Amino acid sequence: MSYPPFLNRRDAGEHLAARLRERGAWPNTTVLALPRGGVPVGAEVARALGSPLDVFLVRKLGVPGYEEVAMGAVASGGVRYLNGDLIRRAGVRPDAIEAVEARERAELARREQVYREGRTPAPIAGRTVLLVDDGIATGATLRAGLQALRALSPARVVVAVPVAPPETARALEVEADEVVCLHTPPDFMAVGQFYRDFAQTTDDEVREALTRAARPQE
Repeated sequence: MSYPPFLNRRDAGEHLAARLRERGAWPNTTVLALPRGGVPVGAEVARALGSPLDVFLVRKLGVPGYEEVAMGAVASGGVRYLNGDLIRRAGVRPDAIEAVEARERAELARREQVYREGRTPAPIAGRTVLLVDDGIATGATLRAGLQALRALSPARVVVAVPVAPPETARALEVEADEVVCLHTPPDFMAVGQFYRDFAQTTDDEVREALTRAARPQE
């Protein structure tokens, strides 16, 4: 594999869409992109497959004092997932969980308003969901999001990403029904190393992608 393999997130989305189309048709499928970086990738996938595009907003609930450790997550659709075993082992009090959750739900609500601009969320129940990001490092937030997504009753959840470390991709296969990953390089250090242009995706770019995807196809 030549480095970096992707020009930018849109290019990565085109390559990911091509791989997915090689696997056949994707009827009854919704593309959920993790903002912000996953949205340009997901937009290309949704366009190529003729599927609706939406954001799946996930806010990790970090253990107080060890915020990088996910004790759960809140997500789009009013979903909450808690890792009860981890919470018990860490001795996190209920009032501490409530404080973390309140803070993250406030940020989730803000982003919902900014990104959707009043649009109804895309359908999930009974459908195949392609959960798309621009790449995965540890996968902690995405794993928490997968658990939360199950509460919305999708028929199948397929994680689709351009790049991830081999061990992370294998771990996600336990959580998801399927993982589609273009590259699993052993020398993975950061998602950005696989993009020539890895400039931060802006809120305006997310809104524009969702607005464009919501327009009737001519």
